[in-house]
Amino acid sequence: MSLYPVPQDLQTEVAFRLPDNFRRPMRCSWADFNKAGQEVDCFLEGPSFDHDGNLYLVDIPFGRIFKVTPKGKWSVIAEYDGWPNGLKLHRDGTIWIADYKNGILRLDPRSGMMDTIVGTYHSEGLKGCNDLVFASNGDLYFTDQGQTGLHDPTGRVFRLAVNGRLDCLIDTVPSPNGIVLNKAETQLFV
Repeated sequence: MSLYPVPQDLQTEVAFRLPDNFRRPMRCSWADFNKAGQEVDCFLEGPSFDHDGNLYLVDIPFGRIFKVTPKGKWSVIAEYDGWPNGLKLHRDGTIWIADYKNGILRLDPRSGMMDTIVGTYHSEGLKGCNDLVFASNGDLYFTDQGQTGLHDPTGRVFRLAVNGRLDCLIDTVPSPNGIVLNKAETQLFV
């Protein structure tokens, strides 16, 4: 018995596959901790589409940002020393990245230039940013998950206002991961 209706069955199919030339089967420091030392060839996360239908993805262990065109052509638009977890496209065309190692980054896909938007809070490092979402007014909300969980419920949710003010909205979340606003932008779901 359920309070909710039975979910509808949907037909699905694979839209894109990572081409073999982008696979890097090897051990890496991210996989040593997160995948018990297994070899990984990629770990894709954070899908976001632009207005032209291009799909952008992060590759956590190898610090890569991929672009996939509507026709399925893959390219690496950035590669850097980091562990990107999520990304969102800003209305100005830049790509904002929640990076476990480096905080909140901004990438200009035209020039390839990247800069740090939020790297610390009250002069201390972040735990490990995971995901982010923009409000229609330009405010940025993001999760700071790190290795928190039920054993350590100290994950955080932040708001970076358009005026540059950074506020910690809550600091008692066990493993805050995804984040989204409701359509009216009156509620934040984590």
